[in-house]
Amino acid sequence: MQKKLWHTMDVQDVLQLLSVSPKGLATAEADKRREAVGENRLNEAEQTSLLTLFFNQFRDFMVLVLLAATLVSGLLGEHADAITIIAIIIVNGILGFFQELRAEKSLASLKQLTAPTANVLRDGKKVSIAALDLVPGDILFLEAGDRVPADVRILESASLEAEESALTGESLPVQKSNPSIADPNATLGDRKNMCYMGTLITRGKGTAVVCETGMQTEMGLIADLIQTAEDTETPLQRRLEQLGKILVYVALGITAVVVATGVLHGNSLYTMFLAGVSLAVAAIPEGLPAIVTVALALGVQRMIKRKAIVRKLPSVETLGCATVICSDKTGTLTQNKMTVQRVFVGGQFYEVSGTGYNPQGEFLYSGKAIDPHRRADLKRLLEVSVLCNNALLTQDTSKKHPDWMIQGDPTEGALVVLGAKAGLFGEEMDAAQPRLDELPFDSTRKMMSVLTRDQKGELYMLTKGAPDVLLDRCSYMLIEGKVTPLTHSLKKGILNANHAMGTEALRCLALAYRPLKSEQQFRAQDPERDLVFIGMVGMIDPPRPEVYDAIQRCKKAGIKTVMITGDHQVTAEAIARQLGIIPSGGLTVNGYDLYNMSDRELQERVEDIYVYARVSPEHKLRIVKALQANGHVVAMTGDGVNDAPAIKAADIGISMGQGGTDVAKDASALILSDDNFATIVAAIEEGRSIYDNIRKFIRYLLASNVGEIITMFLAMILALPLPLVPIQILWVNLVTDGLPAIALGVDPAEKGIMNRPPRNVRESIFARGLGFKILSRGILIGVATLAVFWFSLQMDPNNLIKAQSMAFVTLVMAQLIHVFDCRSVEGGIFSRNLFENKWLIASVLSSVVLLLGVMYIPAFQPVFRTVPLGGVDWLIVLIAAAVPTFALAAGRGVKKQKKSSNKLNFSRR
Repeated sequence: MQKKLWHTMDVQDVLQLLSVSPKGLATAEADKRREAVGENRLNEAEQTSLLTLFFNQFRDFMVLVLLAATLVSGLLGEHADAITIIAIIIVNGILGFFQELRAEKSLASLKQLTAPTANVLRDGKKVSIAALDLVPGDILFLEAGDRVPADVRILESASLEAEESALTGESLPVQKSNPSIADPNATLGDRKNMCYMGTLITRGKGTAVVCETGMQTEMGLIADLIQTAEDTETPLQRRLEQLGKILVYVALGITAVVVATGVLHGNSLYTMFLAGVSLAVAAIPEGLPAIVTVALALGVQRMIKRKAIVRKLPSVETLGCATVICSDKTGTLTQNKMTVQRVFVGGQFYEVSGTGYNPQGEFLYSGKAIDPHRRADLKRLLEVSVLCNNALLTQDTSKKHPDWMIQGDPTEGALVVLGAKAGLFGEEMDAAQPRLDELPFDSTRKMMSVLTRDQKGELYMLTKGAPDVLLDRCSYMLIEGKVTPLTHSLKKGILNANHAMGTEALRCLALAYRPLKSEQQFRAQDPERDLVFIGMVGMIDPPRPEVYDAIQRCKKAGIKTVMITGDHQVTAEAIARQLGIIPSGGLTVNGYDLYNMSDRELQERVEDIYVYARVSPEHKLRIVKALQANGHVVAMTGDGVNDAPAIKAADIGISMGQGGTDVAKDASALILSDDNFATIVAAIEEGRSIYDNIRKFIRYLLASNVGEIITMFLAMILALPLPLVPIQILWVNLVTDGLPAIALGVDPAEKGIMNRPPRNVRESIFARGLGFKILSRGILIGVATLAVFWFSLQMDPNNLIKAQSMAFVTLVMAQLIHVFDCRSVEGGIFSRNLFENKWLIASVLSSVVLLLGVMYIPAFQPVFRTVPLGGVDWLIVLIAAAVPTFALAAGRGVKKQKKSSNKLNFSRR
């Protein structure tokens, strides 16, 4: 059912449609309505039981096949291997269980934003009721500090303002009034006659009528979007599932051939079946999920040091292939701290340095620092900024590096900080020039005035307000400390200055004063006239200083940055241009444009749009889905309730740790503890490095496994005895493969990792030559192992155990040498410092020690079917083991030299 457009209706039409009188609802009528519409609460999706959640972790295809292989191994007496595989599977299941258990808290956090009680008019009396009992038609009383308990239409207002950033993304409190708004497609931020559930009243008071409750509210719409938004699989999850299926089918096929061939060549069925199962278990890297988990977990620890907290492990890798970052503006790209940047007094512009609420900064004229106390008109403007103000500048001294904070309206806070930069602090100013009375700001007058008495005992009315309104109240202008009549040319210059700052997306406030002879003049009707115009201030929520460089790094990495905000289009576009987000030809659209754009049209135009302004929650979700439909991997950042559905639907949702709502955090996969957009770039770099490392150990594991399969397969084809016994295959699989693979997971990132474009999310994990590298190295390792086995048999045909021992050692050493070749994505064993990864050195040495143990400790020799090798044997083994890696390295060198030679010859032509 289509929602009613309450903002377009007159007050009387709203009251009539809701069948409510000025006395409010009768209690009996309210009870009837509650039965009809239900309680004013947000629904929760049906919860999955903890037991179901746990067993869901074991539904993966690869896990099921491994369980089957484990069962067979156990029946054949290979209990150690079976226990190890089961332990790995259970650990992975427990990790996944706890990750999912924490993932669905969004609605609980939404409920915390709803008000517990509400003051309403029932039976003609003002009463306090539980917010759950509110129904459409209740007359509601609102005042500063109240959390709005439902969606309401304003009936009356007195200086009423609401802070709606969590819902709309707009950084400043919004003035509320009751006139109807004609545009049916007005965005939430433009509906000045409505207040919404979960928003906060920051100033004034008013009355309103409840229009929507529970799931029919805008907050309810967000709750529904969160419930229905689908959790997307990460590229890593999709690739590993694909890899698992390929490996299982290939391994089973080859194993069947090996078993059949061995039986045909006279080996017993039991022996070959045992060898086949061992080979199958070796071919399927059951340690892969564990190693992936370890690599991701270690990456998480590194990311915590870089101020990024990961809630879902696979999301670490997803960042590495992100092609678009959809970023909220307020608090993410900007500081969420209104700051005065320009001042216009006496017909001149002054720049003000410094950002945020820290009262450190300079006043600049023509690029040179000046003393504001030496310029009478500028000093007067600063005095009025501080005195005609209700905000307080405070410092949190509990921290090691104390933060400056504002208590009160952000706009007034910017003026307080402006004065403090000139040494004019509120408490000192108030003591020197005490306030006697106040005319508070309201949306009709668009001004605020205070009555003060200076140290000489003279009375002054100090006023601030919208420039166009205040200017009409001024008769004079302060120029270089002298009061002069406000001529038409001076007025035109002021309007031009106001327009100039407006085009730079600066929010302008004008300041003026009027000398009074008595307090009665201030309290007379319409005292705000014949004012002396002092000047104007231009303020903005400034960009974070480090964000520009972060966005440029994203561009080099082939990542598009898109701004999505509830703020006005002019402001959003100005910030986007300052940050270098909008390229030549880039488009900006607003919420109205999106309302009139179909999903298909949006999908066609989304590639050219870089800024979305005045958007609603459903718009953000549409934008994310349109980008995903075009094949993008989307990272969505945000901090408000309105961001949560899009954060959840994105490939990776990123929330702000300091300024973010709990709803956004619970829906996200990654939390920025410093609320810094630049941290996203560090996280992307880490994500790319982790994916590279995952490919490295997949390359290492599978090449090793291919080597084992080729060794056994060729031996069966050539009618040779088994070159490796089952226990040796299992030992290689569980010990030699595991430790070095884990060490590859912590390999430092290669240089230039952020100068590469994002990888194609649809690419196979074997893309970019990885499949060829795995097969070519594996075949060479297998051929070298079998060659040593054959040579040993030729030298001593009656010593099968020695031949098998030499094959076993050759296979292990070939793999341990090959692991260093896997460290470079593009280069080879000599392209990186061999000692850069100390964990890899330690793992290789430990594997060698374990190998020597099974070769030379007498208790282990009968178990692993080994005999000690002599010096000549070791020389043969090491030469054969090194051939696969060094032969390919030499081949790469020749190929590279040919390329260089061809380029040189071409340039000479």
